[in-house]
Amino acid sequence: MKYFLRYTALLSSCILLFAFIAEDRLKDDLLFYVSFDKGSTADIATGDNTIYTSELRKNLQDAKPGLLNPDVVIAKGAGLSGDALEFKKKSKMVTFFKAAENVGYSKENWNGAVSFWLQLDPAKDLEPGYCDPVQITDVNYNDAALWVDFTKENPRNFRLGVLGDLEVWNPKKLGPDENQDYLRRLVTVSKPPFMRGEWTHIVINFSGLNTENGSAELYVNGEIKGKVPPIKDPFTWDEEKANILLGLNYIGLFDELSIFSRPLNTDEIGRIYNAKDGLKSLLD
Repeated sequence: MKYFLRYTALLSSCILLFAFIAEDRLKDDLLFYVSFDKGSTADIATGDNTIYTSELRKNLQDAKPGLLNPDVVIAKGAGLSGDALEFKKKSKMVTFFKAAENVGYSKENWNGAVSFWLQLDPAKDLEPGYCDPVQITDVNYNDAALWVDFTKENPRNFRLGVLGDLEVWNPKKLGPDENQDYLRRLVTVSKPPFMRGEWTHIVINFSGLNTENGSAELYVNGEIKGKVPPIKDPFTWDEEKANILLGLNYIGLFDELSIFSRPLNTDEIGRIYNAKDGLKSLLD
C-alpha cells in the first residue's frame, strides 16, 4: 500500500509539473492577447497594443486610435468571463489592431495560432452578405490573408481561408464565384454550432507559410474541423500595412483574442476551450 501511495503522489506531482510547464509555454509563445476586460487596449502585445477605427476599409491609413464606431462597444459582463466586444450592427467602419510584430510574420517560415470566441445566431443576427469575424492581411481577403467567415446566405457555413499572394494562386484575379480553385482552398463547416447564449471557441493553426510545406487547420470547440490543402504560394506582406481586422459585417459578441508564435497542440486547445475564465486563467 505504501508503494502505491508513493506512486500515486509521484504521478500527481508529475501531472502538476506538466501542467505548469505547458502553461508556461503558452505564456512564452503568446504574442498578442486582448481580454476586453480592461477596455479595448490589448493586455499583451509585442507590437502596438492600441485598437483603431477607420471610416472605410479603403482609408485604413487614416484610421484613428480608439473604439470610435458607436455600434462597436465594450459589453459589460457579457464576456466569456468579464466583458466582451460587441458588434451591434453591420457597418462600413472598420475596427482593427495593427499586425506588425503582433502576429510573428516571417518572410521565410511563418508559424502561429489565432484563438478567439464568438457568440451569435448566424441565421438571425447577421445581415445578408459575407461576414468575417477575423481577417489578417495587408491587402485583402484573397491576397496573403488568413480569415474565417460566414457565407452570405442561410443556412450559413463557417469557413477558414488561408490564401497566399493573389498574383500567384489566382493570376487572372477571378472572383470567388468564378474560380473553382477558390473553394478547394478553404475548410468549410456546415451547420456550425453557433447560438445565442453560448460561446463558441475558434482556433486557426498555421505553419510553414512562405515555404513549400505550408499548412493550416481549423478547430471549433476543441475539435478539428479540417485542414486546407498544402499551401505553396508565398505570403508577401508590407508588414507595416498589415492589420488584424475584427468584425467585418459581423453582428454579435467577440472575446478573448490571442495570437501565438506557433501552432497549438490539441491538449493546449482543449485547455483553453475548457478554461472557465478564458485564457487569462491560464496566464495567472
